[in-house]
Amino acid sequence: MKAIYSNLLGGKSGAVGLALLAVLILVILPLSLDIFRLNLVGKYLSYAFVAVGLVLLWGYGGILSLGQGIFFGLGGYCMAMFLKLEASDPVSTKIQTTPGIPDFMDWNQITALPAFWEPFKSLPFTMVAIIVVPVLFAFIIGAAMFKRRVGGVYFAIITQAIALILTILIIGQQGYTGGVNGITDLRTLDGWDIRTDSAKYILYYFSAFLLFGCILLGRFILSGKLGMLLLAMRDKEERVRFSGYDVSSFKIFVFCVAAAISALGGAMFTLQVGFMSPSFVGIVPSIEMVIFTAVGGRMSLLGAVYGALLVNFGKSMFSETFPQLWLLLMGGMFIAVVMYFPNGLAGLYQQYGARLDKLWQPLARRLAKRNKVVAPSQADGSPQLVATPVIRKLAEKAVVTDEPVHEAIRTRRPA
Repeated sequence: MKAIYSNLLGGKSGAVGLALLAVLILVILPLSLDIFRLNLVGKYLSYAFVAVGLVLLWGYGGILSLGQGIFFGLGGYCMAMFLKLEASDPVSTKIQTTPGIPDFMDWNQITALPAFWEPFKSLPFTMVAIIVVPVLFAFIIGAAMFKRRVGGVYFAIITQAIALILTILIIGQQGYTGGVNGITDLRTLDGWDIRTDSAKYILYYFSAFLLFGCILLGRFILSGKLGMLLLAMRDKEERVRFSGYDVSSFKIFVFCVAAAISALGGAMFTLQVGFMSPSFVGIVPSIEMVIFTAVGGRMSLLGAVYGALLVNFGKSMFSETFPQLWLLLMGGMFIAVVMYFPNGLAGLYQQYGARLDKLWQPLARRLAKRNKVVAPSQADGSPQLVATPVIRKLAEKAVVTDEPVHEAIRTRRPA
């Protein structure tokens, strides 16, 4: 139990941080927002999956990927293919030239469902494909790059190029992928209407719990030997290699884990928003996902979630209030974060949280001395000092240097 508390929750401070985030996402936001805004937050949470994966990959592994939109899009397209086939039954598409196939295929004179679409009629297969397809793609990219010791800025540029290639491929194969419009008009999941308000609430909470599961998985990975190796590879890769470890295998592993987490976010995005298009696969969304992580703090799993929420809230607010200036305002916010808060929100908390703690200690000492209570005398006639439970907690928080007061506050003796 102690190991679980330490590894999964991150000790006392980690458990408190996770609890605060849970209260915000599971209680405060659902109670304070209408269903439209809450659905937007659900969309933001789907981006947070990618940010959490980037903390593992970039923050701890030192591998900057500018193509995480690839895996986000693959997971989203796998889910969209299942939902589109369910919405394209022969009855609903009877006005088409070829009933029973998606509408964009009929528009492009395709007369039969392509073979690679057939398995996506099965929900269990789709759920497996959401994870397996992006992980397999990530494994191929990682093996090709890391086995040849390609890293740093070169790896970032290559992933960016792959994101662009995949976007062009999706748009070019309009008859099979829906082209630039993507896969739209998604209605039901195994007969369950995902467009109702109740369904949106359920999907929001499911997405939130799935996100917390990914955070706990990340903490489990980082709390063990693998986490230490990732940090060592980031700082001194050659030394780790000379110690006998296969660095490329560890890089491939963390790249695949980040891809799987991103794919889950893409699948949840498709369910909550109701479509998937190549605009979420390319270079621009991939760079935005890196920005979410940078704003929240690339060394903090919880900070990445806050970063995704903050950036997307700002994006929505600025675009609604200042439609002509919102891009400039967003750019200014990013520049300010890079210049003044290079470690993101998490670094800001660590920096000023320590200062607040230093200010708190002298105050706690003064309160402890002021509120001491004199109890009835002991057997030898000397007074006995006791303290209330509140004062004892204050004393435990502060570093009390006065030994008699320290002993009196920490020890409650019977009268």
